[in-house]
Amino acid sequence: MSFVPKKLYYKIREVCEIVGVEAHVLRFWESEFPALAPPKSKTGQRTYRPKDIELLLRIKKLLYEEGFTIAGARKRLSSEDDEPAVPAHAPEDPQPEKNEKDVPTRLQAVRLELEKILTLLDRE
Repeated sequence: MSFVPKKLYYKIREVCEIVGVEAHVLRFWESEFPALAPPKSKTGQRTYRPKDIELLLRIKKLLYEEGFTIAGARKRLSSEDDEPAVPAHAPEDPQPEKNEKDVPTRLQAVRLELEKILTLLDRE
């Protein structure tokens, strides 16, 4: 679900329609997710920014579609924030020759283990 912002700030009613939940749910999520803290206007109304709405849509997906609990969704969101950005070009393995030489040895060890398992199964 992608959100395309049309203005800088949205009122809680507008956000309810965009996200598809009631206002009390949004207020509850604000208390449960520290990253979600929309500023309030001079009159005390919450003013949601597009990034707040994107976060709300992500929270809704985690809770309603992926079946996370509040604590699980909070943990997932914080782990996503902690992950470093993936470089556009990942560095190649500095020693590919060494890894290639280990492959036959590892394959031989795996083959031996599988043979042991087969003999055990044949006994039963």
